[in-house]
Amino acid sequence: MRKYNASPFQLPARGAAALLIALLAGCASQAPQVAEPVAAPVAPPPPAAPVPQAEPTAPVVLREDAPLRYVVKKGDTLWDIAQYFLRDAWQWPELWYTNSQVRNPHLIYPGDVLTLINVDGRPRLVREGPVERLSPRVREEAIDASLPAIPIEAIRNFLRGPRLVTLEETQRSPYVVAFVDERLAVGANNDVYVKNLPAEVKYSYAVIRVGEPYRDPDSRELLGYEAIPTGEAELREPGQAGQPTALMRITKSNREVLVADRLLPIEAESFDANFYPHPPASPLEGRIISVFDGLSQISQYQIVALNRGSNHGLDPGTVLDIFQSGRVVPDPYGSRAVRLPDQYAGVLMVFKVTPKLSYGLVMNATKPLHVLDKVKKPAPR
Repeated sequence: MRKYNASPFQLPARGAAALLIALLAGCASQAPQVAEPVAAPVAPPPPAAPVPQAEPTAPVVLREDAPLRYVVKKGDTLWDIAQYFLRDAWQWPELWYTNSQVRNPHLIYPGDVLTLINVDGRPRLVREGPVERLSPRVREEAIDASLPAIPIEAIRNFLRGPRLVTLEETQRSPYVVAFVDERLAVGANNDVYVKNLPAEVKYSYAVIRVGEPYRDPDSRELLGYEAIPTGEAELREPGQAGQPTALMRITKSNREVLVADRLLPIEAESFDANFYPHPPASPLEGRIISVFDGLSQISQYQIVALNRGSNHGLDPGTVLDIFQSGRVVPDPYGSRAVRLPDQYAGVLMVFKVTPKLSYGLVMNATKPLHVLDKVKKPAPR
């Protein structure tokens, strides 16, 4: 069909045809009815792009023997209480966080009575009756007495000193060169001579012994060296001109201080006990590469080092499942050995991270754990 240009003196095609028919029929005296142009069909809008959905949270599963009522005791932790109610204790925020009476589970105190109820088909803990704290002084003491997330004493000493050092740090750090008294080793309240203190001398130092190298067991990358704390030292007399040694006093000793032990500035204790446990955002797999104090077998509340850190998505509060690495056994009817499947063996919570390495506290151990056992993102069980 021929197109017409848009002009006030021209009719659309269908209007012109109608006029011609009217004239041929002898109806020239009647004004032709001009049909309105038909609007072009409008294409439907493209479907909206799907909105990315967050990964669903694993459902909270109660223990079969969960109590209906629990009285908080002195010495409890949030993890302890959650273990009475939940199959996976790290899910305690799901049990408490949206509760109108227990908005912050870190403000639960010894003597509080917690009751398990059902709200819209979901388990919730509520506090029986109001807890009166009228005096400002009483409130201040109560905050100090509120329950920690995990047993802080298990990691407090660990947090005070550096735990990972690079080769460059060990080469340029000051070190114990001799003792004031002729001894092979010293402890607290003894004086030592230290060499290579920096120009900007600090008052307090951590005394460490350089231990075994931390290597990624999969890539063999050197992650750093273990820094074994041996004590703490305070400056007494800086070195004089022509005397490269300074006099320092050992104020605290975790073990015997030896000649050649290194000194590093004491790290500020930046650990925040009021965090919520959570799984990593993405699938993750790593290994236990060391255990604090060099034990061969790992159990509950022991500190382990992992070959994964903040570069891999870990942060304080990250919860990981622990798996015993499957043993390799001979095949009685084949020439090749058979690797058995990994077995679930416990759970840990990360509390300190570096870019490539992190430290976690073993919260539960259902089987003996060892160095090189695997850690993974928790999966529904």
